[in-house]
Order: sequence, then structure tokens, then C-alpha cells
Amino acid sequence: MHTKEACVGERRLKECERGTTRIFFPLFLSHLQSWVCFSSLPSTGTKPSWIVQSAALPVDPIQENYVRQVRDCIFSVAYPTPFKSRVLLVAVSKVVLEEILDLDVSITETDDFLQFVSGGKVGIGFVPLAHRYGGHQFGSWAGQLGDGRAHMIGVYTNRYGERWELQLKGSGKTPYSSLVVSDDDVWRDQFYNGNVKKERGAVVLRVAKSWFRIGSLEILAHSGELDLQRSLLDFIIQEHFPSISMNDSNRYLDFFSRVVSETANLIALWMSVGFAHGVCNTDNFSLLSITIDYGPFGFMESYDPDFVPNTSDDERRYKIGNQANVGLFNLDKLLQALKPLLDSRQKQLAFQIVEGYSSHYYLHFTELFKAKLGFLGEGEDDYYLIAFLLRLMEDTKADFTMTFRQLSEITQDQLKELHIPKEYWALQDLAKHKFFSDWVTMYLLRLRRSRYTQERLWGSLCARICRESSGKKGQTVSNKGDSDSKRRKRMTSINPRYVLRNWMAESAIRKAEMNDFSGVHLLQQVLQHPFQRQSVAEKAGYALHPPTWAKDLKVSCSS
Repeated sequence: MHTKEACVGERRLKECERGTTRIFFPLFLSHLQSWVCFSSLPSTGTKPSWIVQSAALPVDPIQENYVRQVRDCIFSVAYPTPFKSRVLLVAVSKVVLEEILDLDVSITETDDFLQFVSGGKVGIGFVPLAHRYGGHQFGSWAGQLGDGRAHMIGVYTNRYGERWELQLKGSGKTPYSSLVVSDDDVWRDQFYNGNVKKERGAVVLRVAKSWFRIGSLEILAHSGELDLQRSLLDFIIQEHFPSISMNDSNRYLDFFSRVVSETANLIALWMSVGFAHGVCNTDNFSLLSITIDYGPFGFMESYDPDFVPNTSDDERRYKIGNQANVGLFNLDKLLQALKPLLDSRQKQLAFQIVEGYSSHYYLHFTELFKAKLGFLGEGEDDYYLIAFLLRLMEDTKADFTMTFRQLSEITQDQLKELHIPKEYWALQDLAKHKFFSDWVTMYLLRLRRSRYTQERLWGSLCARICRESSGKKGQTVSNKGDSDSKRRKRMTSINPRYVLRNWMAESAIRKAEMNDFSGVHLLQQVLQHPFQRQSVAEKAGYALHPPTWAKDLKVSCSS
């Protein structure tokens, strides 16, 4: 399959290189692939019939689109519900169009494209699908879930040989739906408090390497469909884990090991930018360890390990400080789903793999935060400098994003003199802590010196804690050859100046409700380059203290 896709990619590259790097939309549609296609085109008043392209991914034989329990399949056929009123294209990613889908941005001005991305039309002979999966939601098995308002509308292999799955979200009813919709308007109880209101309907076309998630395997294990589970797992491995041999009897074990390590890496990356997913159910955790289905998410403003962006999370299960633990819970549920496919020796090894999750996570977490602070070299006790800073931030409610960004911009001389200019407002908040100067002293020594001992830096109590935990009295580190300008350049390249804060999104939404999409376009422009200072973003206040009204903002799974 990978050889075939490489050939497809080479052919596409040649097509794109003929005078232009883009292809026309009709050609794009002709290259769009499907797991299911018509065996014969339907005539008026008759039902379509189709054939399955891959036996590994069987489709529900029931053609009618009504809510039901589904068995013995991976997908159900479901067509998007077209809008009846006027459709507007609000925003589009030029990067996705040109770099992923080989299209020129000018195609967004055509009606064919508008109909395609809104679900108004599907490709000739193409059958859109809704994926069947289950999941643990807020810690409990929720049974069948599935794509309740999403439709897979194509698989595209681009000029680089990359395979991308195209999916519409918010595009109408499927056999897995649980929401009530009314033509073009949607009735939504945003905070689940009985205050139902009508909102404008919207559809988004999103792309990912795969939409399979932990719940994709869980539903098959819970239903006892082990042959189908094995077929799906083999398909996922062959398609997305090419380094794992399909002839290896330990391929499922190798697959699990990759998912464990990459999930740990992903959540550590979330933490490094203050990102709270909001609804870390197993049906929202990708088997490719990419970020998907993050509806009620939030970027933490004031540093708070108890930060919860989702008001639906009454028990604060998915607070930002618990995401690593939830990741472990989800991986354990994945292991439970895989156990029927493993022998006794493999099960024991799988348990050992999942036991190594925490150390893998903390190792990657520490490396990411060392980079955020500009550290070079290896210093085993760097974790304590990181933990000390986070405690100061928690006590002073310092802004997470701007604290690290402003540490990236301020000079070492300014820090040494404890002279914090007004523009570094997050550091001014942090400087109110009585131990701020102590941390600055330790931090500057770590940046400047190649050797130090914890005893000199931390005092007897902290040094004793360090010795007891590591068994070492000190650790050699090195920032040799570094300079303050190099440090600042390095740190500003990994500490964003702008993130999508809820108040910024809310401001854009309020304008959009009045048919003014300038706020959406501004956010899209700014967030394309979050590490670069931008005058339009500065003018909009995106790097300033959040407005006071932002504290009252709430989002939920229905937002």
C-alpha cells in the first residue's frame, strides 16, 4: 500500500510541476479516493449500491440513515445534509490548500469548491462515510458513540506521497447522531442548563492523517468482534506504522509501545504551551497521537494546575494538571482492548510498557521546559528550577504564555538588576513573589556557568532533597559558547507570543454573528506565525493582560 501511495505521490508531483505547483479542482476531485464506491450509479428513485474497496474496513449494509446500534462494520454510509439557505465561506487555510491538497487558493472563489466543503455535493461515484467507535467518557464506558455529525468525504494522496483524510464536521445526521438539528439553524443548550437557543449552522472541512482513535478499537473489543478488530488494527499498522513488519508476531505489542511513547510526548507538548484539551475521553484520543476533537479546549492564562476550560467537566477530571494521568488511563483502556489479541507473554510485556509511560512523560516534559528556559546541556537538577518557577507562577497567578515569552525577550542584565520594564507585565506580576530574586539568581547562574553544585544554589534543605532523589551531589551542565542574544533568539522561537485565548475567539465570534468575519481572519493571520511579533496583533491587544470580562467566559462540549 505504501509503494502504491508513493507512486501516486510521484505522479501527482509531476502533474503539479507542469508550469505550476497546483492542480485544478476537477483534477483534485478525480484523485480523491474512497474506501467505498458505487458498483452502479443510482437512477432517480432507486437506492445506490456499492462495493467495499478494502475488506479490512467493512461498511454497514443498512443504507437508511437513522439512529441505531450498529455492528460488524467500521463505517456506515451517510450523506451530508446540504444547507437550504445561502452558504458563505468564512475562512480557509492557504497552507492546507496549497501544501497539503495541492490546490491554488483561487479555487475558493468557485461555487464547486463551496459546495464541496459545505457538504452540498459529493464527488461523482463517491460514498461519504461516518465512522463507528465507542469510548470511555469521563471515566465510564459510554458504549457506541461514532461520528454523530461528521462525514468522511475523501482520502487524498498529495504530491509528497502523504495520505490525508478529509472530513466534514457539523454536516448533518448520521446513524450515530444524538443531536437535534433544524435545517440550517441548530438548537443548542450550550451549558446544559436548559437554556436552549437557536444558533447559525456551520460546517468545517478538516484534514488529518487518520481519524481512528482508541475508541475505534474499544467498540470492537466490547462487542466481541475480534476478527474485525484484528483486521482494523492490521490496516492501521500497515497504513500508518510502516516500520512495523506485518509478518512480526509482536506487531501489536510494537504498535502499543509506539502509541504509549507518542501519547506521552503529545501531552508533554500540550503542557509546554499551556493547552488544555478539555474532553480527554478515549473516543477523542488519536491512535496516531495527534490532537483531535478538542471542542471545549482552552489555553491557560494565569498559571493554575487546576485550570478546566470545559464547564461540562463538573468533577474537574480533565483539568490541565491531570492530563498526563488521564493519558495513562486512556492507554490502559487501549491495552484492555488489545488484550484479547495478545498472548500471555505479550500481555506481561505490554504492562511493562505502560508502566514506563510516566517516566517517559516526565523526561520529555523536562526537556521541553528546559528549552523554554533556554538551557543547554544536561543538568539532572534542572527539573527543580522548572518546578520552582511554576510554583512562583502559581502563587502570583502569573500569565503562563507571557511569562515564558517575556523571559525570552528580557536581557540577562535586566534580570540581574531586577529591573523589569513595564512592557514585561507578566514578569512584573511574577516579581511580586518574595522568592523571585532567589529564582533569578539560580536561573542566571544556570545560564552562565558550566559547573555548579546544588548545595551552593539551593541551600541545605533543597540540596538534601536533591541528593535523596538523585543520589548525586551536583551535576555538570554547559551553556559554553552561548550568548544572551543567542539565548533570546532560541527562546523566542519556541515560546509563542500569541495563543488562541478564549477571549480572542469570543471577540471574533461576536463579530461573526453580525456577519463581520474580520475577527476570524485576523486570528487566522496572527496564529499562522505565533512566535513572531506582529503589529496587527499588538494593536488588537493579543499580548496584553486579558480583559476583565474574559474571566466570565465559559465553554462546554456543546460550544
